[in-house]
Amino acid sequence: MRRRLVISYLLLMVLVLVALGTPLAMTLATRETDRIRADRIADATRFASLAGPALRDGTTGPLDSELTSYEGLYSINAAVVDRDGAAVIPSPGWQWTLGTREALDVALSGQQTSRPDSVWPWVDDPIVVAVPINDGGEVLGAVITASPSDGVRRTVTTWWLLLAGTGLVAVLACVLTAFGLAGWVLRPITELDAVTHEIAEGDRGARVQHRLGPPELRRLAASFNHMADVVSDVMDRQRAFVAHASHQLRNPLTALRLRVEELGPSLTDEQGRAEHQLALEETDRLTLLLDGLLTLARAERRENQRVTVDAVEVAESRVAAWEPLARYRSVTLRLTTGPAPVYARTVPTAIDQALDALIDNAVKFSGAGGEVTVTVTVRDEGCVLEVRDTGPGMTPSQLGQATERFWRAPEVQNVDGAGLGLTIAAVLVDASDGRLTMHPNSPRGLVATLWFPAPDEPSTSAESSDLDVPPAAGGPRAELESAVRSG
Repeated sequence: MRRRLVISYLLLMVLVLVALGTPLAMTLATRETDRIRADRIADATRFASLAGPALRDGTTGPLDSELTSYEGLYSINAAVVDRDGAAVIPSPGWQWTLGTREALDVALSGQQTSRPDSVWPWVDDPIVVAVPINDGGEVLGAVITASPSDGVRRTVTTWWLLLAGTGLVAVLACVLTAFGLAGWVLRPITELDAVTHEIAEGDRGARVQHRLGPPELRRLAASFNHMADVVSDVMDRQRAFVAHASHQLRNPLTALRLRVEELGPSLTDEQGRAEHQLALEETDRLTLLLDGLLTLARAERRENQRVTVDAVEVAESRVAAWEPLARYRSVTLRLTTGPAPVYARTVPTAIDQALDALIDNAVKFSGAGGEVTVTVTVRDEGCVLEVRDTGPGMTPSQLGQATERFWRAPEVQNVDGAGLGLTIAAVLVDASDGRLTMHPNSPRGLVATLWFPAPDEPSTSAESSDLDVPPAAGGPRAELESAVRSG
């Protein structure tokens, strides 16, 4: 934008210089031509006054030597012509040209003439002046001079070069001023663009300096900061409400579950015990939902904190944690890795919780005899973790909705879960500047791929051990306990 603004200033300056410089250049050329023309007319008039008696008497007298001396001194050819157009007294270097013939015709009609009107640097025609010789109102002949235009063209060229140099200096000054002015005008916009990207990347504390640039942009910067404050406050209130509500509901929900459990021994009929079991399952589902909301609120609140972890080590721990549940459900869970370690730069627990969500879904929906494979590789200048299962998979439309909050496929509405696992994984992956993609497996199933950027300098995963990280919702132990109870 600065370049376009400077170009517009420069174009305006060039137009002004052209508009002012062109008439001035033409005036300089015309003025210099008029000065030379006045001198030549004065000389021709003097020669005409001397040539009158010579034409009447037929004697050249001193006029011949005058024209010879005039040509030798000034290199100006001259000639005295009678009324028939014949050169009576020519200077030694006199030659007839088209311009001198035309000027002679005008002079013999009784009018003095000169041409050209202006001498231009690219035209080398001589300056021709013709003055009639009158005697009592009768035209006896004419005096014609032909002056070389080299001196005039050099003078005009010098003036024009000086004028162009002055214009060039003005253009350079305009460019320097335009860059300074454009920088002053655009500095708030540049900072506003940078701060907008910082806020979009998660730094909600970034603000624009509102004391830069013209008053209009200062007001815009102040309005932007106010808007950012309001939006940040609203987001904090919303996340705080979700976190507080989830946390506050846990205690009465726990008490409610205990009371429901205490009702079990007092139920004697089969239908009552079945309803009692359903009530316990619903409280477990609600507990899982609150845990998921609390984890999601904490995950969305994390900003600009990155840790370096060994993805192979994390994957090994998560596969080991989910192995009992997979074995209980007759699902084969395996891990495939390349050369270890494979480092990734993420927000705390991003890989842990994302793998928990993906492995949980894969084991849950693969069914007995299914296979779930977790792969860790290095690709595209980053760390890639892939979870491949042999379950029913999802349709393209379902893949587009899979990371929405509380969304669940129609055919699995009765399966345990809150519909927040993939949402939490997507939030953590996005906060880590990573990517979560899913596509159908062949011949059946689903392939979920996590990509995380590699760190600039690899380090150990121990730096995340002392961080306060949100716990994962549910987890393999809770899933196993739930499966045992439901089984």
